[in-house]
Amino acid sequence: MLQIGIIIPTLNAGSRFIRLLDSITKQQANITRKLIIDSGSSDNTVGIAKTYQYEVIPINQAKFNHGKTRQLGIDYLADIDIAVFLTQDVILYDENSIGKLIAAFKDLSIGAAYGRQLPHKGASLLAAQVRLFNYPPNSQYKSYADKTKLGIKTAFMSDSFAAYRITSLQAAGGFPHVIVNEDMYVAAKMLKQGDKIAYIAEACVYHSHDYTLRQEVQRYFDIGVFQQQEAWIRAEFGEAEGEGLRLVKEQLNYLVNNNHISSIPKAMLLNVAKLIGYRLGMHEKYLPRRLKKVLSGQSYFFK
Repeated sequence: MLQIGIIIPTLNAGSRFIRLLDSITKQQANITRKLIIDSGSSDNTVGIAKTYQYEVIPINQAKFNHGKTRQLGIDYLADIDIAVFLTQDVILYDENSIGKLIAAFKDLSIGAAYGRQLPHKGASLLAAQVRLFNYPPNSQYKSYADKTKLGIKTAFMSDSFAAYRITSLQAAGGFPHVIVNEDMYVAAKMLKQGDKIAYIAEACVYHSHDYTLRQEVQRYFDIGVFQQQEAWIRAEFGEAEGEGLRLVKEQLNYLVNNNHISSIPKAMLLNVAKLIGYRLGMHEKYLPRRLKKVLSGQSYFFK
């Protein structure tokens, strides 16, 4: 039987955290290890995690890194076969969410799998559309050969709800030190070494965000930094901007079809913010460190 571990990085997880832990408790899957990696929470995140009998690794907030912190969890849970990563702001859809996700690994060619994200109740129409765009209702199994039709979307993943086969992850070199998109990095490495990536639409979580203009600039600045620093991914799978343009087109159609034409100006403003952030991130090596820290949502990355 596969040994399954759950790893959740946290920082002041907030009121939704208990609902996440409750939803994990209800899972039918045989979860053998549960780990929290906490980056210095000042609220009761650690206390709550311990109440639910999670193992806890405390780290300094300045030492957090999207890739290396997750690798710390992998190294700590040395006896597991499958690592399931969740972010602190998701809620599992039902008691079979994790079971359906890890069922993908019955196929020995699968190196990693990720599930469908549904918008939280009360999410805006724009937030809901982004979830529909990135997480459609049909499952998909992606191999290296699919890059000719899927482009950079071939390596798309999300560590908000994802699972990794440890042997495949180790063969790919583990999680790297990157500003964001550690999931895409590992997926691209796995695809290149012959593994497949599974998208399991039947395995669901609630997860969505309504970002401000500033947050969109910061988020896409960080994505641009990643794409610039890991240019081999674009060289291997294609540019990301084409996928962004497709998102904008589908977003406009979605708003029109749902009689929300009044939301189009806001949508376009947010998309301009994304583009500006991304282009600045792609040129981050020419920017002063002080400006990078302002533009980034991960200011600690720029020492």
